[in-house]
Amino acid sequence: MTFGDNDTIAAPATAAGGALCVVRVSGPRAIDICDTIFRGRTTLAAAKTASAHYGSLTDTTAEVIDEAIVTIFRAPHSYTGEDSVEISVHGSSYVVRALMQALARAGARPARAGEFTRRAFLAGRMDLAQAEAVADMIASSSRAAHAVAATQMRGAYSHELQELRRQLLDITSLLELELDFSEEDVEFADRTQLDTLLRRTRDKVAALASSFALGNALKEGVAVAIVGSPNVGKSTLLNRLAGEERAMVSDIAGTTRDTVEARINIDGVDYRFIDTAGVHQTDDKLELMGIDRTRQALEKARIVLWITTADEPGSNVGSNVGNQSGHNAHNAPDTEAALKAEFAAATGIELTSEQILYLIINKIDLQPHTESASAVTAEGTEDKYTIRLSAKTGEGIRTLVAALSRSVDATAAYRGEAIVTNQRHYHALCEALTALDAALDGLQHGLTSELLSEDIRAAINHLG
Repeated sequence: MTFGDNDTIAAPATAAGGALCVVRVSGPRAIDICDTIFRGRTTLAAAKTASAHYGSLTDTTAEVIDEAIVTIFRAPHSYTGEDSVEISVHGSSYVVRALMQALARAGARPARAGEFTRRAFLAGRMDLAQAEAVADMIASSSRAAHAVAATQMRGAYSHELQELRRQLLDITSLLELELDFSEEDVEFADRTQLDTLLRRTRDKVAALASSFALGNALKEGVAVAIVGSPNVGKSTLLNRLAGEERAMVSDIAGTTRDTVEARINIDGVDYRFIDTAGVHQTDDKLELMGIDRTRQALEKARIVLWITTADEPGSNVGSNVGNQSGHNAHNAPDTEAALKAEFAAATGIELTSEQILYLIINKIDLQPHTESASAVTAEGTEDKYTIRLSAKTGEGIRTLVAALSRSVDATAAYRGEAIVTNQRHYHALCEALTALDAALDGLQHGLTSELLSEDIRAAINHLG
């Protein structure tokens, strides 16, 4: 079978097996094809756009497949911009399969993955960023990811960039017009106006590019690495947060030899907690492989939970980790920079300025009650990067959850602000920034219209 953009295509738009299933048909013959299997009070060919009709569906032997509600959307007022029909039937897998077979015999081929959205893009119903947001919307598993995808589907930052791009095109046209009068030394493009426009565009593009770190975290889930020496309670903490046994817990050192992941929703944001192998000196090849994966998880983590213990103050703040740094459970660093310095000294891994590090002092249930988590970890204290808790009893877990929630500000997504979540978009924005910086530098150094125009054209192409 050959595939073409003029084919009429059909596919379930909802998953089979539920109470109802919607099958979408789109293409130049969509209405005629559905008319061959639909029996209602009137033909679908005579129906108005955006109208719903009740009737029965039959196959070529006139056997009734199901009763259905059929909705008509005439071009260009449909999702794909083509004539489209949406057939709502019962969700039985047999009914859906029989309906698809009947549509195929009538001339509609099965749609390929993403083909309806592809046609919507080709018909100009949405731009590429909006088309990609459709997939993000379908895949969204949290309130924050849904909000970001919904904003992008509405064309939030596409519209902003389109207007800036249009202005750049206008002023570039004037620059290129100057080339036709190069011998007369005239300027059609106001250089002050050009400088203002370039700076405004650069600021907007830079803001969008910088939102990628947050957007990617909201889309994929905020990566939280749980690290520390063996037997400090990393797996117990993961199980406590997940509310189930996701990782094996044992008194035997080195039980966790690979990363174990659990996805947990906190205040509408998905967090991907990664339990890692204990960081310590060992000759065991399997443990060494686990430690190497721990380092890889640390590099990708947005938040790092450095687990130590309170059962042996001054000596067991993470075995090898604590002893290397000389850290004491009762003398926690009071700034994130100091904590990161100790972490780097202990693990040999330097965290970036964007990564957030918390020192988690576990097993406070083995200490006198004066070590209560709530007494020393209230918001606003100097010791805000240190949290004392008991993964075994649950004391202090709420404090940790609150700290994690504060670490990721998703309010911009809920307000409908433009946030970049796509790697391709981020790369294009970074390329546009480079071109805009070159244009601004050239403007300040008095480059010719031809050279200025080249840099601006590059920025326009990347924004496009």
